[in-house]
Amino acid sequence: MSSQHSHSPSTLSIAVTGATGLIGTALVTQLRARGHTVRRILHSPRSAEPGDVVWNAGMGAVPPTALAGADAVIHLAGEPVAHRWTDDRKRAIRDSRVRSTELLADAVRAMGTKPAVFLSGSAIGYYGDRGDDLLDESSAPGGGFLAEVCVDWERAAAPMANAGVRVVTLRTGVVLSPAGGALGRLLPIFRLGGGGPIGSGRQWLSWIGLTDHVRAMEHALHTESVHGPANLVAPNPVTNADFAAILGRVLSRPAIVPVPAFALELLYGEMARETILAGQRVVPKALSSAGFAFETPTLEGALRAELKSEQP
Repeated sequence: MSSQHSHSPSTLSIAVTGATGLIGTALVTQLRARGHTVRRILHSPRSAEPGDVVWNAGMGAVPPTALAGADAVIHLAGEPVAHRWTDDRKRAIRDSRVRSTELLADAVRAMGTKPAVFLSGSAIGYYGDRGDDLLDESSAPGGGFLAEVCVDWERAAAPMANAGVRVVTLRTGVVLSPAGGALGRLLPIFRLGGGGPIGSGRQWLSWIGLTDHVRAMEHALHTESVHGPANLVAPNPVTNADFAAILGRVLSRPAIVPVPAFALELLYGEMARETILAGQRVVPKALSSAGFAFETPTLEGALRAELKSEQP
């Protein structure tokens, strides 16, 4: 399965959790276009189609049909983080990631013929709020709820590596797509001319275009040298103030209305302090070392490319 090309040398059978999310939907579409067989493992039966398997961590053990015959498993499931964090919400954020990974690891270890590779979700939240420090995969974890979740989430995938499966933990940054996520929420505000820097504007934002994110996952899938943590971020992080200015320029709108930190803290509390108001200046060292080339390495290029995809 080792290949430096974007096209796989052979078609694979791939099981994908979180397959209906922003990233999962784009990934499944791309993998199927490449000729791979994709089995979607869904959280709820609502959007299930023939061939899908319904499973989530709350259901206990993974059904045998979910992973049977899989050459690769891509685990992207997890409760959304962008809400005010109650104790219940925190438990759901944690269990949907850590517990589900533990259960998948148990299932993989029990298989006679194991998948060759397991791509497991993680996030740059691993590094906590680190100011201007330049962070790569060798940097220590930070403090805070999200960092703790990411550490446990990655640790839950480790037993598979001991069982001979190549494990890659995908430390994802802010994924840019008009279809959802942070950019999806910001676009209506910026298009009305109400956008601007958030808080001090000095916090670093490590981003990646959705197209490059899917390409990076494919690269990790087919490149044997990629294992362990991989930062899925573009090589050029920006400050929050620069992000606002560049998005304003791309949309030809002023972007000067600041969002005070206290307003976000009032609305979102701890979640705002650890995400929107925190910063990580992260570089994709593992991807670059493995020969991955970004299609849109700069923010302006990525925004223009992703917004073009929105046109009918």
